[in-house]
Amino acid sequence: MPTSSAMDLFDILAVLVSLSAVLSWLNYRFLRLPTTIGLMLSALAISIALLTLRPVSGGLEAQVRLMLESVDFNETLLHGMLSFLLFAGALHINLDDLAQQRWTIAILATASVIGATLLIGIGSWWLFGLIGLHLPFMACLLFGALIAPTDPIAVLGALESAGAPKTLETKIAGESLFNDGVAVVVFLVLLQLPAGGVDLAVIADALKLFTVEAAGGLVYGLLLGAVAYWMLKQVDDYTVEVLITLAVTTAGYDLAETMHISAPIAIVVAGLLIGNHGRAFAMSDRTREHLDTFWELVDEILNAILFLLIGLEVLVLSLRAEYLLVGAVAVPLVLLARLISVGLPIGVMRHFRSFSPGTVTILTWGGLRGGISIAMALSLPTSEQRSALVTVTYVVVAFAILVQGLTLGSVVRRWASRADVELARTQLDRDE
Repeated sequence: MPTSSAMDLFDILAVLVSLSAVLSWLNYRFLRLPTTIGLMLSALAISIALLTLRPVSGGLEAQVRLMLESVDFNETLLHGMLSFLLFAGALHINLDDLAQQRWTIAILATASVIGATLLIGIGSWWLFGLIGLHLPFMACLLFGALIAPTDPIAVLGALESAGAPKTLETKIAGESLFNDGVAVVVFLVLLQLPAGGVDLAVIADALKLFTVEAAGGLVYGLLLGAVAYWMLKQVDDYTVEVLITLAVTTAGYDLAETMHISAPIAIVVAGLLIGNHGRAFAMSDRTREHLDTFWELVDEILNAILFLLIGLEVLVLSLRAEYLLVGAVAVPLVLLARLISVGLPIGVMRHFRSFSPGTVTILTWGGLRGGISIAMALSLPTSEQRSALVTVTYVVVAFAILVQGLTLGSVVRRWASRADVELARTQLDRDE
């Protein structure tokens, strides 16, 4: 590994890509886990080994830590990789399927995120205080906002391999794509509120800011997607068309941030428009094939690097026993808040529409937290509270990816078998 004086961007990229390649190969050959989960588990094992062998590592642990400190995780993900990951995810979502589940997804991506933020914020303020970690209520609300969004990356592969119902896949994918944007807006709004308390005027300003950010991102995303669609329809050259989609994800995202509207929501909307109307009416079969291959590769490569970084980030955490204990306590709190925030609205909606058996259970256990939560935690202003929240967030994310992610397939299969039994009984009753 290069010395600290030579650790420039290319050095860091070379190390991360090479390590991702080697660990992906080892995972494919021996672990046979989903790629993202296998990479994070391998990187976490390397981090623990480096910490354990620090006295005899010859300074290797210090060099890896220096490299990680050179990577601004928040800037890299929220203002870089996130745009590509969201666009790649939205590109392959069927808009007709999404439209059929639009009200469910809209409620889960907004009301459930806000509800989870409040439940986790209030619960952590009370629970953490009992343990002895006394955080301001606003810090606990910020923790609620940053841990509320679910991550679609690690869960979709498990759902597909387990044979989850298509409607359930659509709900989880759609919710995850949109709740990322909503949660980032909620987090940014809370971050701008005064620490000393709020009144009605402050709440009104916060609601106005939330509306402008979210609605602005939606409208801008439609315009961005429409312009890209028009440009795509004028040409039949896959290199030009791939470049147009790259312009959407880079310049389009950057301009949204400049205008202070939700860039994640804008990119998801633009990706849905290009992935559906653009693919159907503005692209040849050859272009579609090249575009799909390109964005699948981008998605896989960036996810590999992202989950590698998540595994290595443990080297720069404050591993105080108190913080780790609070993190362990936060895991059931976050799961309970997720259960309530999705269970209540779905319970109400059951009066108007049907849901697959086990929907609430799968949505709760499949609500994996990921890199976005860690990135938002790392963006908090430097303080003792930040150190605590970053460590607690990491513990929750690690549990979600490694435990929930690895067991989700069995949960889905169990409920799918129950659904088959119920369907058979219903058919038997009808025959009799």
